[in-house]
Amino acid sequence: MRSAGIADLKNNLSRYLREVREGREILVRDRHLPVAKIVPLPAASDPEAEELALTAAGRLRLPSRKLPESFWTPSRKGRRVRLRRLVEAVVRDREERDAGLLGR
Repeated sequence: MRSAGIADLKNNLSRYLREVREGREILVRDRHLPVAKIVPLPAASDPEAEELALTAAGRLRLPSRKLPESFWTPSRKGRRVRLRRLVEAVVRDREERDAGLLGR
C-alpha cells in the first residue's frame, strides 16, 4: 500500500486517483500519522439486480412492455417526439398504473 502526505496528495491528486482506479490503496498521512485511506470502489453491481431490489422495496415499477420503436422515430419537423404520441403514452401508462393500484 502506498502512502502520501496531505500536501503531496493535494498537489498530485489526479495521479493518485489514477492509481486508485487501477486497484491500489493510498494511505493518507498527516505529519507521518495515518489519517485516512483511499480505496477503490467495488465493481459496479448488476443493474438488473438493483432494479429488482428497488422493485421489491416498492420504489420502482418495471415496465410491462417496451415502447414501440415508432415512438422514438423522429418527426419530419425535427428530432422531437410528436406531442400526441407523448400524451398517449403518458395517459396509457397512468391508466395501467391506476388499474394495478385498484386491482383491475
